[in-house]
Amino acid sequence: MKLLRNYNIDIIKLKDGRHAFHFEVGDDFFKFYEAEDWVNGSKISVNVSLNKTASVIEADYVFAGTVRLTCDRSLEEFDHPLGFTEKVIYKYGPIEQEISEDVFMITRDTPSINIAQLVYEFILLAIPAKKIHPDYEEEMDDEAFDEEGSIVYLSEDLESEEIEELEEEEENTDKPVDPRWEILNKLKKKD
Repeated sequence: MKLLRNYNIDIIKLKDGRHAFHFEVGDDFFKFYEAEDWVNGSKISVNVSLNKTASVIEADYVFAGTVRLTCDRSLEEFDHPLGFTEKVIYKYGPIEQEISEDVFMITRDTPSINIAQLVYEFILLAIPAKKIHPDYEEEMDDEAFDEEGSIVYLSEDLESEEIEELEEEEENTDKPVDPRWEILNKLKKKD
């Protein structure tokens, strides 16, 4: 819990106007969230710019740095660069609650907001689902070769008549037609 206190912003002391804060996200942050399985190291800086007004606090988050990931294809570790921004709005209201993914309601006597969970979620969403080492990004996936004929290429040089001929050839192949679509095909041919 001591780690989480490092990500507190004391908003009750702030006057209306713009305020800037800086936070560092390192390995201990991901160890706290038990995310060492997918993040092997990190060095991320988070700059938070708050604009406090009488009714809302607008928070702009700017992330920059790297996370060390393991390649899904080669199992080699690599540094994945991160650089993105997020915006969160804190509105004053009677109770503390999450209104949407980027709008939170806080009470006027809330002493501080803790941004650790938000920072974790933003970083988590910025990491690609398929982690590929930069050396292997140019190689094609095996999945692309699984289905024969799954890639269709139309040249810009083809005239509309040629494209229509290709479509007609495709329609005239002896494929069994699903009876549910047969009626619609008849209507299409009438036009």
